[in-house]
Amino acid sequence: MQTRPLGRTGMEVSRLCLGTMTFGEQNSEAEAHEQLDRAVAFGINFIDTAEMYPVPPMAQTQGLTEQYVGSWLKQRGSRDDVIIATKAVGPGIEHIRGGPRLTRDHIHRAIDSSLERLNTDYVDLYQLHWPDRQTNFFGKLGYMHSDDEEATSLEETLSALKELVDAGKVRAIGLSNETPWGVMRSLQLADQLDLPRVASIQNPYNLLNRSFEVGLAEIAHREDVGLLAYSPLGFGVLSGKYLNGAQPSKGRLTLYERFKRYTSPEAEAATQAYVTLAQQHDLDPAQMALAFVNSRSFLTSNIIGATTMNQLESNLASESLKLDDDVLEAIESIHRRMSNPCP
Repeated sequence: MQTRPLGRTGMEVSRLCLGTMTFGEQNSEAEAHEQLDRAVAFGINFIDTAEMYPVPPMAQTQGLTEQYVGSWLKQRGSRDDVIIATKAVGPGIEHIRGGPRLTRDHIHRAIDSSLERLNTDYVDLYQLHWPDRQTNFFGKLGYMHSDDEEATSLEETLSALKELVDAGKVRAIGLSNETPWGVMRSLQLADQLDLPRVASIQNPYNLLNRSFEVGLAEIAHREDVGLLAYSPLGFGVLSGKYLNGAQPSKGRLTLYERFKRYTSPEAEAATQAYVTLAQQHDLDPAQMALAFVNSRSFLTSNIIGATTMNQLESNLASESLKLDDDVLEAIESIHRRMSNPCP
């Protein structure tokens, strides 16, 4: 398993990271532990979760994912062998703290609850799940500025995170669903006010959404704030299993109508092109899609997720897959014709 530096923290994380957002909804505690055992045995040392999980977020299941990871850590006694990342939610999920914000008070309450569920005294990477301001994330297009928006300042949020670092509850901090302005402003405040430096940015990145390459990829290289790529298969769409109207019984898009980001006609046309390309080269479409993400120089770690052990094994196999130059050029050709159908 290849490893890559997590920003300037001195930590090395596996190129594949196990995502856990299905734990507690589509996966039982026993299944979660089985996945975690297999991932670690394969060489993964990086586990990503969030206080909001599982997804879709519901009051009756909120926190179960962290609990399942925590019970695994307690049973296995393997805390020092893995790097645990979790996240504090931004505004909009009313069943968490009555409407969460990224204020000092909310940040402290969020980390204490996460640490309790995770059965640990610290997390290695603590991320802001999305910004506490009006901006573009979760596929939002266009930008409408409002001077009178109600937003928590980045200075307040980063100052609260410094308190967590100083207390030993957090080793490093990261951003998620963030923009180039948000990353650079956070770095600027860190330099000016001696606040923690952002180590990573967890944003969507896949063959259907390569928007990270515009603006953020340069920042990743020049500022050592690498990408933690989520949705590398576009909710499973890039496996090809939803093509031609197919609705596999346990597929996320079949079970949950809310996940429509990668289901437009334009996305289906691009997906068909990528699946056909994979088949022409005797490649598994999902493994090709993951191997493409793995090959990006601005990547720190590729967050894979699975609901079955067969899916997990397939995802793990992508780590050793190196795409030939002709496949990479064909991918670029498709991208030039059908660029980013899913923002």
